[in-house]
Amino acid sequence: MKDLKPALFSSFKGYNGKTFVEDLIAGVIVAIIALPLSIALALASGVGPEEGLYTAIVAGFLIAFFGGSRVQISGPTAAFATIVAGVVAQNGMEGLIVATVMAGILLILMGVFRLGGLIKFIPFTITTGFTAGIAVTILIGQLKDFFGVTYANGEKPVETVEKLEALIDNFSSFNIWALVIGIGGLLIVFLWPKIKYLNKIPASLVAVLAGALVVSLCDLNVNTIGDLYTVSSDLPKFNLPSFDFATVKTVLPDAFTIAVLAAIESLLSCVVADGMTNTKHNSNAELVAQGIGNIGSALFGGIPATGAIARTAANIKNGGKTPISGMVHAAVLLLILVLLMPYAALIPMPIIAAVLFGVAYNMCGWRTFVRLVKTAPKSDVLVLVLTFVLTVVFDLVVAIAVGIVLACVMFMKRMSDEATAESWKKADDVESESFTNIPDEVSVYEMNGPLFFGASDIIARITVTGETKCLVLRMRGVSAIDATAMNALEGLCDKCTENGITVVLSHVNKQPLHAMQKAGLYKKIGKENFKPHITEALARANEVIGNI
Repeated sequence: MKDLKPALFSSFKGYNGKTFVEDLIAGVIVAIIALPLSIALALASGVGPEEGLYTAIVAGFLIAFFGGSRVQISGPTAAFATIVAGVVAQNGMEGLIVATVMAGILLILMGVFRLGGLIKFIPFTITTGFTAGIAVTILIGQLKDFFGVTYANGEKPVETVEKLEALIDNFSSFNIWALVIGIGGLLIVFLWPKIKYLNKIPASLVAVLAGALVVSLCDLNVNTIGDLYTVSSDLPKFNLPSFDFATVKTVLPDAFTIAVLAAIESLLSCVVADGMTNTKHNSNAELVAQGIGNIGSALFGGIPATGAIARTAANIKNGGKTPISGMVHAAVLLLILVLLMPYAALIPMPIIAAVLFGVAYNMCGWRTFVRLVKTAPKSDVLVLVLTFVLTVVFDLVVAIAVGIVLACVMFMKRMSDEATAESWKKADDVESESFTNIPDEVSVYEMNGPLFFGASDIIARITVTGETKCLVLRMRGVSAIDATAMNALEGLCDKCTENGITVVLSHVNKQPLHAMQKAGLYKKIGKENFKPHITEALARANEVIGNI
């Protein structure tokens, strides 16, 4: 369990008052940034504003304490908004709590079984595609509040396509004042960071304060958080849900989605942080921490949490050095919850929409998306676009599952195309003239690429003439072989034996050699017919046909 040791404990070495002050300042600044985002993301997730703060407080503290990164800041993120909204709409808050606790358990198991390195097996095209898709779903989901549209008959669409249809059907009810406030908030979100000396103050916080002030003083007919939600400044309360079989079975797919997405996003955030700080995180410890944080968040009224890349970057830029800054960020948010939360009722909903538009824009990575479409191979572009479309039209579960399956199929196709078995008598790149003087009784084939089930058919293409007495297979370019290809190779050897042909193998690499020994093929062919170099293999072939 040594490699699951939290980064907090190792960061105390050399810790001093100066470092603490840096962590304290960074924690306070990140808390100010996290305040409006936590509220906005909670509302986008279909829960109350305080649930967002509960998540940032409980999960933020626990993940900082147990995490494998020194500077990771965790809390509610945009990636979970549509997933959480769907779970709440279908199974209520109780179902969300069960799903999040189960996801937390899965994350802990992933860390304990050292699965942190598996993040490298998620293709970049898939993460780019679903991230852009999530950004679009957030944007579409906030158009209603941005335009002040009212849905008829209490209509509450859940899916993105349903939300778009409902918006179009009810667009005639849009509120001009909501649109004005929303546009004003949007201008602040995007233009404020460009103002010199003032850009240290988070644009989202400025937008929230300015919007609340204008709507209150001018008494505008614009929905606020207080009009739609009951705002509470109560401390998080422990709530243990009932884990009945029916609920567990229903939310199990959502739990897997939450766990996988939390793992991907948190570890990506850690990688970004490593690049900014020139440090290295412990991925398995981070997964365990994410699991603990999500369980804690769910049991104290919060929603799923993960590492937040933007808040983590802000922590680093403002001097955060150790997990203490993440813990300070959680403590400051706790004070804000107790002292200032009632004022959140004054925040206009169009401002929340504007803030989330900014979040969606920052996370969408449209420049990367366009670059991949222009430069990536067609198969990768297909995976990218399909993942994006499925995320928007269906959900993240379908998008990731189909994306990974398609990426695997494309990869296998690409690898099978690389696998070759060419006769030397037909090849143009024979290394030495002496290798061209091969007796007619000897056939030599150069094999390249991994031999797996998708490429095993190339073995069937190896042919010999009626006068062939020895078949030499040069395998220096074969990095690996699986059971299907091994079966095909064994069939070739059996056929050769039946026809009195000796098979000689040259330069068999470590994995294929081990596989042949385990399958019994090494013994069947004979130790004397395995040679480390082609010259020795050809010498053995000449010996077999009686030229020596």
